[in-house]
Amino acid sequence: MLDKDGLRPTPDRVRETVFNWLSKDVPGASVLDCFAGAGGLGLEAASREARSVTLVDKDREVAAHLKRQCERLQAKNTRVINADVLSFLETSEDDYELVFIDPPYVADELRLQLLSKLIELNRLRPGALIYLEWPKQQVMELNHARLSWVKQKTAGKVRYAIAQWGLSG
Repeated sequence: MLDKDGLRPTPDRVRETVFNWLSKDVPGASVLDCFAGAGGLGLEAASREARSVTLVDKDREVAAHLKRQCERLQAKNTRVINADVLSFLETSEDDYELVFIDPPYVADELRLQLLSKLIELNRLRPGALIYLEWPKQQVMELNHARLSWVKQKTAGKVRYAIAQWGLSG
């Protein structure tokens, strides 16, 4: 495990709940892990037969660690991108069926900025599922009429949820 300031892996019980929620949606999905950090969410998706998993982290050391993890796990369905995720989305032409958005808590404005960018650049496939995590004391409002909550839960100091991008509209 990489020990780095600000790195906050998703707790095991949260990850277990999330992947129970997503058990039918991960196999064959195109996945984007926006603030990959320790890689728990993206690598879990890769191990559950996602078609492709893109792990994005702007920290060079973190990205190098993720690449080593992917090689060690022989996760052929993964790619690691060392970039700011908003910049990456500007240059990428990929779209996704499952997106993990779990920015550092000190940068909470990134959640809504990223949702807006994904929508603006048409990076969400119809019906795409989006995982969001935030501190329990904060309020998280979806910023688009075609986004709706599917599930939400609290664990300790963390709130987490799945939202879905509208199938039409």
